[in-house]
Amino acid sequence: MAKLPTFLRKAAMAGLIASAITVPVADASATAAPAAPPAPVANVKAPLLSPAAKMAMRRDRNAVCVNAHVQNIGWQGWRCSSNHRAAVAGTVGRSLRLEALAVSTRRAGGVCAQAHVQNQGWQRAKCTGPQGNMAIGTQGRSLRLEAMRLSTRPGVCAQAHVANVGWQKLQCAGRNGQIQLGTVGRSLSIEALRVVA
Repeated sequence: MAKLPTFLRKAAMAGLIASAITVPVADASATAAPAAPPAPVANVKAPLLSPAAKMAMRRDRNAVCVNAHVQNIGWQGWRCSSNHRAAVAGTVGRSLRLEALAVSTRRAGGVCAQAHVQNQGWQRAKCTGPQGNMAIGTQGRSLRLEAMRLSTRPGVCAQAHVANVGWQKLQCAGRNGQIQLGTVGRSLSIEALRVVA
């Protein structure tokens, strides 16, 4: 008789374990769970050139056009620098971060750019391709553009307007063709960019 209580204890434990395990049963009235929203676009694409930007580049083969993706605004539209007139992309005095920057040029040698993005660090460099367009940064992720490196032929100058700093010194591409704008390690966003070609 001593074996009976052991048997009952084991049976009771097996019953508890079996009741804890639930097996899903197909139900015709059940609906599928909603699909998760798509992940934000990390690889940003340059918007198509406007007719005015195309015309500016036809008139001046050295023209450089920029288009900024700004917090709460989106893509601003193409602004072109030619004949040593500056093109300004972004905003000043509104505390809105640049999230992405598109560059277009027909200039021989083109332009390469690399972005330093909040929580990501330096992205890989991108260069203007056969269409003359490229973009750096992110879109749809609310991440600030903190710094950027530009590689171009001599004669192109740029400066950044940085949060809590203001306009940085104008830098021109020299023999090495390198320009670095913004800040690294200070969590400050670039708010505007001025380009002179």
